[in-house]
Amino acid sequence: MTGIAYAQGAAAPTGAAGGIAGFVPLILIFVVFYFLLIRPQQKKAKEHQAYLNNLKKGEKVITGGGIYGRITGLTDTAVTLEIADNVRIKVTRSSIMGSADDVTKAPAKGGS
Repeated sequence: MTGIAYAQGAAAPTGAAGGIAGFVPLILIFVVFYFLLIRPQQKKAKEHQAYLNNLKKGEKVITGGGIYGRITGLTDTAVTLEIADNVRIKVTRSSIMGSADDVTKAPAKGGS
């Protein structure tokens, strides 16, 4: 009977070390996710915010809805776009996705 008690007592210290070792794969997975997913997304968001803060009159932009226009007016929260001759709309700064010049210079997608 003492042999069984001794065997159980010897297993306890290795169980504590095994618990910590069980978290190592989770920590490694989090580190991989951070460097492959979270960090690049934060960098892209920071670049986009800097772009929105540096908008100027006369720039050609595209909105999130796909509307191309030229900036004719700026406020802290809104942008006035001229989308056709004497046709102007107001949109929020956050709806501006990027420069229309960058989109038109990009090669067309498709294989045929």
